[in-house]
Amino acid sequence: MPTIDTGDTAWVMMSAALVMLMTPGLALFYGGLVRRKNVLSTIMHSFFILGLVSVTWVLWGYTLAFGPDTGLGLIGGLDWLALEGVTGEPSDTYATTVPHLAFMAFQMMFAIITPALISGAFAERKRFKAFVLFAVAWSTFVYAPIAHWVWSPDGWLFGLGVLDFAGGTVVHLSSGIAALVAALFIGRRSGLIQPATEPHDVPMTVLGAGLLWFGWFGFNAGSAVGANGLAATAFVTTNTAAAMAAITWVTISWLHKGTPSVLGAAIGAVAGLVAITPAAGFVTPAASVLIGLGVGVVCYGAAQLRLRARVDDALDVFAVHGVGGAFGAVATGVFATAAVGGVDGLLGGNGGQVVTQLIGVAVVGAYSAVMTGTILFLVNLVTPIRVTNDAEEAGLDLAQHGEIAYQT
Repeated sequence: MPTIDTGDTAWVMMSAALVMLMTPGLALFYGGLVRRKNVLSTIMHSFFILGLVSVTWVLWGYTLAFGPDTGLGLIGGLDWLALEGVTGEPSDTYATTVPHLAFMAFQMMFAIITPALISGAFAERKRFKAFVLFAVAWSTFVYAPIAHWVWSPDGWLFGLGVLDFAGGTVVHLSSGIAALVAALFIGRRSGLIQPATEPHDVPMTVLGAGLLWFGWFGFNAGSAVGANGLAATAFVTTNTAAAMAAITWVTISWLHKGTPSVLGAAIGAVAGLVAITPAAGFVTPAASVLIGLGVGVVCYGAAQLRLRARVDDALDVFAVHGVGGAFGAVATGVFATAAVGGVDGLLGGNGGQVVTQLIGVAVVGAYSAVMTGTILFLVNLVTPIRVTNDAEEAGLDLAQHGEIAYQT
């Protein structure tokens, strides 16, 4: 019979709180990147999702993602609808040394931030009603199935051997691909080429990045689901990859543009955090340096390519989370070592793990793309996704919420 370990329980609950802080941190990170007239609407996307998905996860999201499998490893059943049977006692399946409710709450914070990440792609032009409908549908029909495939012991990608310690595919790749689809579906912002589209508050964005970095220790080290050596390894690899990616991004932008960018340091750190997420509990600290270096190069290049392609992924969600998540997933297959996570990757003589990781990336990316496009199409039939030209010109803070961020 599983028994509760108080140390593990304290760490998982603390980690849940750290991950919860990431969503308000994301709100500030995104809020600083948009124009003054859209800062409240951008912050509202993340903050409102904190409430919205908290409720949907309790009612049906958790049972779909982690409930007993209905067959074929595709989706959980409704056994735990409204958390029926999910109690303060340990689960026989998940996190056997902590209360089942603590594990549920920890996973809830992942479910919250994932659709919030997508909101950066359609910042400054999406109708709030459409955003709410999209967030509920996406969380239910995209996030929950993917989480079940990858993290449930009965999930088909889990059975295939796909490694994702804390959400490189489940969280970042899925949201990054969805962001690209959303940006293409909704179209470019009016006046995109004007200087006014520059970030209105870089200090706000750096503050948000700092909160994300802080919360990410819960995100990754908490995924050990215990106060143990694996959590310590994930903690160190997380910090190291973020640090290396920040250094790399600043260095590249310095060479490219002639100045060391403050904004680049913040974005680079986030890219490093994204890339190490699937690998944090499978690789050594030395490998995390290489992962941070690689993702800094790859994501900087992706961001420059996005600008040239004139795709208006407003806050570079695809370049950082989509590309960074895919890079991290594949890098996990390269650098994983049995000495840390029990599985060897390419460098340990198991080249097949890279193939498995590529399958996971392809499947999750394709599913997210198709389902996101379908959801956007259906939501647009119910209510126009994009605001009117007049509302966009006035700013979504005033047009959608009747408030303004700054009085002067």
